[in-house]
Amino acid sequence: MHRKHRSLSSVLRHFFVDYFWLHLMLLPGLAYFLLFKYVPMYGIIIAFKNYKGAGGGYAGIASAPWIGFKNFEVFFNSLYCSRVFGNTLYISLLRLIFSFPAPILLALLINEIRKSWFKRTVQTITYMPYFLSWVVVAGLLNTLLSPDMGAVNVLIKMLGGTPVYFLTSTSWFRPILVISEIWKSIGYGSIVYLAAITGIDQEQYEAARVDGATKMQQIFHITLPEISEIIAIMLILQIGRMFDDNFDQIYNLYSPSVYEVSDVFETYIYRNGIQSSKFSYSAAVGLVKSVLALVMIIFSNRASKRLGAQGLF
Repeated sequence: MHRKHRSLSSVLRHFFVDYFWLHLMLLPGLAYFLLFKYVPMYGIIIAFKNYKGAGGGYAGIASAPWIGFKNFEVFFNSLYCSRVFGNTLYISLLRLIFSFPAPILLALLINEIRKSWFKRTVQTITYMPYFLSWVVVAGLLNTLLSPDMGAVNVLIKMLGGTPVYFLTSTSWFRPILVISEIWKSIGYGSIVYLAAITGIDQEQYEAARVDGATKMQQIFHITLPEISEIIAIMLILQIGRMFDDNFDQIYNLYSPSVYEVSDVFETYIYRNGIQSSKFSYSAAVGLVKSVLALVMIIFSNRASKRLGAQGLF
């Protein structure tokens, strides 16, 4: 027993003392998740209460009367439930189909560039939009797509067409969401794939070239299989974020005229929780969204493992 106790003490001392600075560097990240992810979970109980914001924070939540699943019943029986769920799913599928492969394609194209200065230039240009906030991007899009003086509509008029109100059009709003997201995030998203491609053994390419393989054959038979694990992990994360609708983008671009095709979980929660002060109701809707996201990430993780790829857990 004494030897086991000393062995355990030695292990703990080695773990906490010898790696003190590494644990110290880890503290800010742990503090962030503890304060902003786990502590707020206490507030989930307001989804089952009639909380109106009175009585302060924790004390007000604790004293609010219980109403059970009434908030959930109101949401599932409302006209907004199908619209919010449908828009969220549809926009997420569009992003999955078009936005997810875009960084992979860009990484493959950049990898084929042989001039280092040109490669760095392309990377810099494609990375830059990521560091613009959606407020700035929304302002640029409003200016560019303005029906009066916007460059796009000016060109349409020059070609004899009729100006299009892009950001208030139910048929154009979703494509604009997808295109603007690709433009903003494609460069930054390609970083992880470029890093994975860099780690591929170059002898495989040399052997393939000796055997007469073309560039496309090398990509399909060497590059993509070698980075398939990274692609699978990123796909799982993307599916897990299907109900995380990039609130900043939609909020800064949408208007009541396109609520029919753009109103998603997060914008609906914002309008009810912040603007209308329906705290309990918006918390219930947010909890529904979180449960759906959890189900999706578990499903995608299991599907990835069934297909032979590495999962997250």
